[in-house]
Amino acid sequence: MEKQLTRSRDTTADLALVALFAALIAVCAILPAIKLTASGVPITLQTFGVLLAGAVLGARRGSLAVCLYLLVGFAGLPIFSGGAGGLGVLAGPTAGYLLAFPFAAALCGFLVEQLLRTRVRWQTPLVFLAGITSSFAFIHTFGIIGLSIQLDVSLAQALALDVAFWPGDVIKNIAMAIVATAVHRAFPDLLPRRFAANHVVSPDTSRQPNGTH
Repeated sequence: MEKQLTRSRDTTADLALVALFAALIAVCAILPAIKLTASGVPITLQTFGVLLAGAVLGARRGSLAVCLYLLVGFAGLPIFSGGAGGLGVLAGPTAGYLLAFPFAAALCGFLVEQLLRTRVRWQTPLVFLAGITSSFAFIHTFGIIGLSIQLDVSLAQALALDVAFWPGDVIKNIAMAIVATAVHRAFPDLLPRRFAANHVVSPDTSRQPNGTH
């Protein structure tokens, strides 16, 4: 009975976290954006929210949060950049980026989980590396393909358009890594329980001489 109650509480907490991060991504998307007229794709904080979901919640819950955000947006709620909503966004230049988000969150979450599984202390540079790797592996790759298809340009031309997002992506991943590291230090049991036994970082251990920030 006690195990059932614990499992029920964990499930409720998981659902709440998934919903919370889906809402966070929506807020990041609808905040004022920087518009790049060449590609038609605005610069928003969306990728920050997507990768933060993976880094904080882990691969499964992080990707679920992103999927929930996308499903609500595709259903018509205006929570995509510029207040867009509905399936019509899949016919626009942002389609590739949007479809990449769940995969990027999952990879970022998986990489961050390995930091716990291998008993590596939480280090902001490593979390940044997990985020930037996920971003280029999926978000930029899918985005370039999407730009090529939707704008009817070559992949090389689409790549040239995508390069404009790289500096901002680096900045957003730095911010994501700082926030994710701080969250896990404050809430060391936030990731799934199967990783909790390997977690070695606490406010005290983070100040040891051989620990890095």
